[in-house]
Amino acid sequence: MVLAVCCSVATAAEVDPRVRTQAQAGGSVDALIVFADQTRPALPLAEARDVHMRRRALVAALHARAEHAQQGVRAWLDARGIAHRDFWIANLLQAQIPAGLLNELGRRSDIARIDPNPSIALRLPQPGLVAASTNGSITWGVAKIEAPLVWAAGFTGQGVVIGGEDTGYQWDHPALKPHYRGWNGLVADHNYNWHDAIHDSAGNPCGNNAPAPCDDDAEGHGTHTAGTFVGDDGSSHRIGAAPGAKWIGCRNMDRGVGTPARYIECMQWMLAPTDSDGNNPDPDLAPDIVSNSWGCPPSEGCTSGEELQAAVDNLVDAGIFYVVAAGNYGQDGCATIVDPPAIYDASFVVGATDNDDALANFSSRGPVSGGTRVRPDIVGPGDSVYSSVPVNAYATLRGTSMATPHVAGAAALLMSAFPALKGNPREVAQILRATAVTQGVSDPYVCDGVPATTWPNYSAGYGRVDAWNAYRDIIFIDGLDD
Repeated sequence: MVLAVCCSVATAAEVDPRVRTQAQAGGSVDALIVFADQTRPALPLAEARDVHMRRRALVAALHARAEHAQQGVRAWLDARGIAHRDFWIANLLQAQIPAGLLNELGRRSDIARIDPNPSIALRLPQPGLVAASTNGSITWGVAKIEAPLVWAAGFTGQGVVIGGEDTGYQWDHPALKPHYRGWNGLVADHNYNWHDAIHDSAGNPCGNNAPAPCDDDAEGHGTHTAGTFVGDDGSSHRIGAAPGAKWIGCRNMDRGVGTPARYIECMQWMLAPTDSDGNNPDPDLAPDIVSNSWGCPPSEGCTSGEELQAAVDNLVDAGIFYVVAAGNYGQDGCATIVDPPAIYDASFVVGATDNDDALANFSSRGPVSGGTRVRPDIVGPGDSVYSSVPVNAYATLRGTSMATPHVAGAAALLMSAFPALKGNPREVAQILRATAVTQGVSDPYVCDGVPATTWPNYSAGYGRVDAWNAYRDIIFIDGLDD
């Protein structure tokens, strides 16, 4: 395999001021040790049609890069009895560094940066609980994106896997259990289907290293999002856009609080899921789509905006459609898409609309500072969305968190109908943008001089997602229906 070459003059590591401040208090500092080479591996199989072959080659290259770059620091840590968690999807590792050793570590020339890995404040894209719906039919959001018309054509998401990174999941909820990849109808097998990135919480209701999917959020945030992308109890709760798809999950937040390390750990697991002991990673079992209803604000350690970018870029390079929430800062107007991963060009960014197709007042708007294209990409139903919550219940939540799984489900329907789209996230993104509905979609804001009546714009992107419109538009395109 070929690795991209990264050359630089050897210098000491850049230590974030917050790390030094924590070290002055004594004890140890939860830190991310970041290596200079974050470039994407140059792969000879980049154009291979077989996505599994491409993915295996990329994972092997990333592993090789990490083994080469990290060996000296790992040995230094091991010699001092310092436990560490090593990552390869982004070239970094996490460790609790004793304050007295920070300066010695910082003098190493094989480290680019030492960043904090805090878990300080709850800044999940906050949905806000409203009155629960008693509607037992197809939910308004699923109907709005015209998913039932694609179902009627014979495509419900079968053959597609959606991964969720969130607060966890009640996997055996009646609307989720039949669609969990780890359930065969008789017994559950959580190997390669569930991972818990929470290792150091105190008093968490799910504990640490939960062996089975568990949702620790008071509002059941993760369970709610999964219900929107696949949920269906086979009876009166038809809540999911792609009920024929399978789902897997990773918990990346401790009661709504993430850290860069937790987010990266889940992304790494999605690229190459492991068994329940964290061993034997298998990129062939990666999902086709990952739905992300969270953001990493400065309070959780994402200050430069670069902390998660390499991991997101590598997931998309591996052929995974990475769907993310725009954020819920829209009350502050324009330029409010500010948190990773929504600020990354590789992410497919989703804002929220109500039942009348008006942009929800909380939905974050562009432009994104330093971005190269319009965001959000599109919008979806996100205001007063009815879906599953623990325990075996249903509730209505609001937020771009709720819009994102509608888009993940719509993408699953397209991949189900046109399997050649699997492993081609940029093509899926292009189709969803090109077929989004603009008629009736409204917002009074004018962002960066572009009114919401001009398409695309910084309020609603290219429009509101429409699964049937996308299906109809590509059904006659040669090469997509094989």
